[in-house]
Amino acid sequence: MRNFISSKMGFFTVAALFIWLKSYVIYLTEFNLDIQNLLQHFLLLINPISSTLVFLGIALFGRGRRVGGYIIIIHSIMSLLLYANAVFYRFNSDFITLPVLTQTSNFGSLGSSIVSLVTWTDIFYILDILILIVLFNWSKQVWSADRMKIKRPLIIMALGVLVFSINLGLAETDRPQLLKRTFDRNYIVKYLGAYNFAIYDTLQNLKSSTERVLADSNDIVEVQNYTDNKYAEPNEELFGIAKGKNIIKIHLESFQSFLIDYELHGEEVTPFINSLVHDETEDFTYFENFFHQTEQGKTADAELIMDASLYGLPQGAAFVTKGKNTYQALPAILSQEQGYTSAVFHGDSKSFWNRDEIYKQLGIDYFFDEAYYDMSEEQVIGYGLKDKPFFKESMPILETMEQPFYAHMMTLTHHHPYLIDEEDATIEPAETNDSSVDRYFQTARYLDESLEQFFNDLKEAGLYDDSIIMIYGDHYGISENHTQALSELFGEEITPFKYAELQRVPFMIKIPGVDGEGIVSKYSGQIDAVPTLLHLLGINAQNYIQFGTDLFSEDHNGLVAFRNGDFFTEEYAMVRGVFYDTKTGEELEPNDKLENLKRKVEQELGLSDKVLQGDLLRFYSPTENWEPVDHKKYFYDENQLMISQFLKEKWLGTEEEEVADYMDGFLDEDVQHLNKQTSNKKQ
Repeated sequence: MRNFISSKMGFFTVAALFIWLKSYVIYLTEFNLDIQNLLQHFLLLINPISSTLVFLGIALFGRGRRVGGYIIIIHSIMSLLLYANAVFYRFNSDFITLPVLTQTSNFGSLGSSIVSLVTWTDIFYILDILILIVLFNWSKQVWSADRMKIKRPLIIMALGVLVFSINLGLAETDRPQLLKRTFDRNYIVKYLGAYNFAIYDTLQNLKSSTERVLADSNDIVEVQNYTDNKYAEPNEELFGIAKGKNIIKIHLESFQSFLIDYELHGEEVTPFINSLVHDETEDFTYFENFFHQTEQGKTADAELIMDASLYGLPQGAAFVTKGKNTYQALPAILSQEQGYTSAVFHGDSKSFWNRDEIYKQLGIDYFFDEAYYDMSEEQVIGYGLKDKPFFKESMPILETMEQPFYAHMMTLTHHHPYLIDEEDATIEPAETNDSSVDRYFQTARYLDESLEQFFNDLKEAGLYDDSIIMIYGDHYGISENHTQALSELFGEEITPFKYAELQRVPFMIKIPGVDGEGIVSKYSGQIDAVPTLLHLLGINAQNYIQFGTDLFSEDHNGLVAFRNGDFFTEEYAMVRGVFYDTKTGEELEPNDKLENLKRKVEQELGLSDKVLQGDLLRFYSPTENWEPVDHKKYFYDENQLMISQFLKEKWLGTEEEEVADYMDGFLDEDVQHLNKQTSNKKQ
């Protein structure tokens, strides 16, 4: 045995056993793969074998002692991929994909989140690499300098391919069409393993990158027919009721609906938002069964869905991977149809999620990022500017924007890992011994207080009464890896069905001059926001490729699709391939009706993917006078910064002579640019 271990093949065997066992341990301890039967457990055990034999087998083609070095390098890369997935999964309950790796511009802002996900026990994940290095140094002296006969590595790699074939065959018996139904990555990893998933994901992305080249104008016809058939006629009483009104859309970061009316230590966590939900003045309509529909893009997915009524991609974020696509999004529609000015306010880096590029494709006139705010140390935490100074410093710009305007206000403080300064915490943390869950309620209270302050400022500025105000949550804040803490908070087991129910996020809207409907129970999702808003403004949503339907329509479609293929309706739900009665949570046997709902969801998600992957909107003109968005017309640079500074100074009472001197600093071409983007009053 000692002689075998000290040989090349012995070293290879030890390395293969280490990576196999480490993979299996991480599968069981880090991932929630929902193993339901003995076959699935067996597949989980064997699925690392095929990729281990193939990848490590490549090293055996080396000469002499280089074989050991190659084995250590390949083993380390496989270990790094596995560990990176483990850390990523701890918050996202998902696996790293190739598009995620292209979002490297975001990594610099993720420091605190990543550090909070790393634990001291993770050191055990590198012990096998250290053992291999020691073993290599001990045994390499007796290794032959000759190259191994080529037959041996070829047999090992062929064995790996054979194991994969058997693995896939068994997987298909338990999960038919596994590789065709790709909405849920958990299934791929459970049945085929993390390494095979990485290969599969790479091939899928190479395939999707060719779709745009091969797409033509005929491809949009199927999509148009589908959205035309799904279209819901507007509520006649509300169609056009808010035409010409300002729109203020408020993005509640990581805010889940269970926070509403939740009491911690005998206190309401979000008393102000609660007051809007139960509004005695009847200003707001609150949709209590409204779900987020995001995937790996999280906030970026929510922005895309809420501005374009398209789903995010199954892997990565369309904001990054499809940032050059043609879009017919809400800001451009409002500009061309009714002359709106649009702006996004966000106290973070402008390049995060590729916003400084894709916003131009969406037709957003102004982007006020961290450069427009006081980002001194006491005003910043976690990802960027705290919510209270964010809203306060946004008011001078908002108040002086040309009307009617569409303003998207994006909060930040209530974001994992939910950091909060002591002086900002006005409620004690929860007591689950899960730090991020415990702080979640403190940052939610801070967000609630920030929103109340903003509403008071809007009223003082005279903007509240004459504006549509839309409030929504972007995605979950507590991932599935924290179900134990959630169970303590709710006093019940958090099953997969219960966790899916918790994906509700707030959606409420105030329409000027219209009494709110209070709490509305119809089922809906983020995909429905755009057609709802368009109809309130008197714009026919049917002209546009949109997958949602008007929330106020009697014909509203209540089938809520999740990005992973699950769904909810008022009567039925599907979670991880299991059907449920929505009201009781009771499992249901599959039948034709349920299977038909499942097929509809898959069809809708697939068609939305076709639009994005093929950039199909470049072939579609929604109206006779529609002008495709020209990204070259938009500038989020020093010119806009000068405008912002000027507006702030004016708002703060700067003397006219100083303003005149300030404006003299513009070059002639800058003034021409200003003439196009600002009113005469501002000039």
